[in-house]
Amino acid sequence: MKNIENFYLMILALCFALSSTLAADRPNVILIMTDDQGYGDYSCHGNPLLKTPELDKLHAESIRLTDFHVAPMCTPTRGQLMTGMDAMRNGATAVCQGRSMMGNGIPLMPEYFAKAGYSTGHFGKWHLGDSFPHRPQDRGFQETLHHPAWGITSLADHFGNSYWDPWLQHNGVEKRYKGYCTDIFFDEAMDWMKEQKKADKPFFLYLPTNTPHVPNWVDEEYSIPYTEVGTFNGVEVPAAFYGMIANIDENMGRLETFLKKEGLKDNTLLIYLNDNGTQSKAASEIYNAGMQGYKRGMFDGGHRVASFWRWPEGLDGARDIGDLTQVQDILPTLAELCDLPKPSAETNGASLAKLLQGKQSKLDDRKIVIQYSNRNTSAVRWDHAIVLWDKWRLVGQDTLHNIATDPHQNKNIIKQYPEIAQEMRDHYEQWYAEAKLRFDTPRYITVGSDTEPSLTLFSNDWQGGYCDNPPNLVAANTTGYWDIELAEAGTYEFELRRWPESANLALSSGVEGEKIKAHKPFIGYVGERPIHYASIHVAGFQETIVPRKGATHATFTANLDAGRTKLSTLFSDIDGNELCSAIYVKVTRK
Repeated sequence: MKNIENFYLMILALCFALSSTLAADRPNVILIMTDDQGYGDYSCHGNPLLKTPELDKLHAESIRLTDFHVAPMCTPTRGQLMTGMDAMRNGATAVCQGRSMMGNGIPLMPEYFAKAGYSTGHFGKWHLGDSFPHRPQDRGFQETLHHPAWGITSLADHFGNSYWDPWLQHNGVEKRYKGYCTDIFFDEAMDWMKEQKKADKPFFLYLPTNTPHVPNWVDEEYSIPYTEVGTFNGVEVPAAFYGMIANIDENMGRLETFLKKEGLKDNTLLIYLNDNGTQSKAASEIYNAGMQGYKRGMFDGGHRVASFWRWPEGLDGARDIGDLTQVQDILPTLAELCDLPKPSAETNGASLAKLLQGKQSKLDDRKIVIQYSNRNTSAVRWDHAIVLWDKWRLVGQDTLHNIATDPHQNKNIIKQYPEIAQEMRDHYEQWYAEAKLRFDTPRYITVGSDTEPSLTLFSNDWQGGYCDNPPNLVAANTTGYWDIELAEAGTYEFELRRWPESANLALSSGVEGEKIKAHKPFIGYVGERPIHYASIHVAGFQETIVPRKGATHATFTANLDAGRTKLSTLFSDIDGNELCSAIYVKVTRK
């Protein structure tokens, strides 16, 4: 009997030792993505003016993917990162107009990590939907601190919000935090990592900063060194933009100190990238690493970005890798390195794990397609489309470059290489036929669920006219509708607003211009609209009312069946002339 007990104890000890070994082999993961920092906006990449000493240290210790590509705008890149699928396939091809949401039910990166026993945390930007079930806490993140939509000051954000002492969403509850936005996200992320370490849980941290996106707001201590330069080779230095990057760099130094102090550095895989080309035309003219173009551009300057990978215990040294790679490769790579469930067969990325580990010298030959929408939700063939093949770039159907000999993409050599261009066209046509089928699948916001019986719909998620920025809120002249799913049959209340609830302004009122935090300050009293009628059409229910004078919203109540439908609203003047749709609609199942 004693021998049998000893045998079981030995087996348990072996199992414990094995599980401990497996846990030690699985790294913590920190994925940092900055917003609108370009490939040339690093001193380690040769920028002659901008200083990024902490990023330079990370660069020196990392494997660098030097031909790494994303989409030329933020939402498509973020959706590709989270799904491992091309933007056209996952549905998130644009920054608004209903195209910042990925398809319902597509598994995301944090869900894979959670299933593998990791803690999952998100601190910063999301920009993949602001209503259930598209928020980060609905898509696999157990902890999230973020701002809505494209950034602080977006239409979905708290009215009058700022980069200093901002209102942020913590696990779905709006709270105000002290300090500068980037500092807050790093502080809170480090506190969260410390909690996971105490709980002895591996963690996946996604830290996408909202800087250095516009508005260009930063403390003067970071911008003054660049303000004092004035101009550089005849170009006015974008001091605030560079200052935001200097602040990010300082936070990277604080993170490095934290990882060393907590004993987390060696077994943490740290990935750093940016989401598209630089937002600053001036910055691209000062230094763009030999490339042409910037954010939203179709040349490499719009979509080739930095990609640093550091895992002291698990990757094969610091070096450059020049193979053609893309953001969709990150999910399958992490799945292999971290022993996550195998990603969906619909993912387009390739695992880079063996390449990063030094077990493979080169990736298989591949062609990849970048296609996104810039205020266009129709996904027309070849619209904003690029095909990449080794160092070849087919920009649209009729422009071919070889960046090995022409990195600035000045020469169209399609007449010299018609066979190359045709092979790339053929690849695109096959890709497009498959991707368009997924693109056409609607994405629904669920209302009336037990999880979220009351939620707000925002104009940045509607399908219709562009309505995503403070000037659109002031103009209030755009219409759109939402694809929604009524989770249950029952009584629903709809509150239609022109201004956000946090503004507490009447439907027809204007506002003092300086209270609108926008890219450029408004002057005077702006935004008055002669709203007289409010109308709604949803699931067969239609009604028009005259809101009382001074009302902040118009309220409708309807008994509705469960199911998928469209929600349309309209504000009009006393003569019935169309003004705009309700920019905000609060829906509550009673």
